[in-house]
Amino acid sequence: MRITVKIGSNVLTRADGSLDVTRMSALVDQVASLRRRGIEVLMVSSGAMASGRSELKHIACGKMDAVDQRQLFSAVGQAKLINRYYEMFRDHGIAVGQVLTMKENFGTRRHYLNQRNCISVMLDNGVIPVINENDTISVTELMFTDNDELSGLIATMMDCDALIILSNIDGVYNGNPSAPESEIIRTVEPGRDISEYISTVKSGFGRGGMQTKSNIARKVALEGVAVVIANGKREDILLSLLPVIEAAENSGGSKEERIRKALSENSTTPCTVFLPADTDVSSVKKWIAHSGGFAKGAIWLNEGASEKIQGEQAASILPVGITRVEGDFETHDIISIYDHHGTKIGVGRTDYDSDEVQNSLGKRDMKPVVHYDFLYLE
Repeated sequence: MRITVKIGSNVLTRADGSLDVTRMSALVDQVASLRRRGIEVLMVSSGAMASGRSELKHIACGKMDAVDQRQLFSAVGQAKLINRYYEMFRDHGIAVGQVLTMKENFGTRRHYLNQRNCISVMLDNGVIPVINENDTISVTELMFTDNDELSGLIATMMDCDALIILSNIDGVYNGNPSAPESEIIRTVEPGRDISEYISTVKSGFGRGGMQTKSNIARKVALEGVAVVIANGKREDILLSLLPVIEAAENSGGSKEERIRKALSENSTTPCTVFLPADTDVSSVKKWIAHSGGFAKGAIWLNEGASEKIQGEQAASILPVGITRVEGDFETHDIISIYDHHGTKIGVGRTDYDSDEVQNSLGKRDMKPVVHYDFLYLE
């Protein structure tokens, strides 16, 4: 089986902002143990900024703005971080390789497949990929929300059985985590809205928060990947989650039932599991599902087309059902799709450029603007 493990900044960072090498070593030991059990592990690891900051603690940060600091600390920290992983995994006889990526690398199918092939080659040859955003180049609109978003993209791109998001909190609570009466929500069913329990406050050194984690987890789970949110600072957390991880394997039968059973038999390990939908999503649709941020334009549908593509039968978007076009896009670009109420209902890859769509509005007997195979409904 194959899993992605995302290790957050708040797991690898001490209170003073320096890298927690002891915690890092403990997680490496656990990943190595999972490998010995035959589980392929992809790591999405934060910590570069902390590594760079501690290495350059003599630098007067007041002379640099936030972007300058981010680029400098990341440039130095990435080298230091991957070197630590290299040395720690070498003690276990395991090779690691670094994959630095940017949000725009997921924007085209060609770049997406190139990344997938690179990581596949590493796994096929026993190399653990250590993946992170290229913070030296990614700034402002080019940045991922945080590594939670990146880990979700990686988990679906690589057809993982599970995504483990390690933070400094045990999971999603049904109230304020600090309140004694609050309890962890153990399972979240596909499509369940738990936004009322999510705090928008970000903590520690990470860019994201529980809201981001929850949004990513829901989306990834709907694509058939189990998502676990757990506390990476707990001792042997990955090994404690092993029964849940193994229950999430795509081995036939109901993954939901197996996961629920594993949770009931291992109730001492706190975590929140977003149960995977019982669905088979194509690799193309997985790519499109996470491509909303790369949309180059948009189309609006009339009532009939809106209802048809959201019906039980698979349907493509034809020119006759489109009422409005926005943006300057080319053939095979990603576009957003809105219904007749103006509500965004999905994204898709267009087989027309924007001028061709505009010139074909309302016309019949023409090829689809967005074929069903390249359409993802939210």
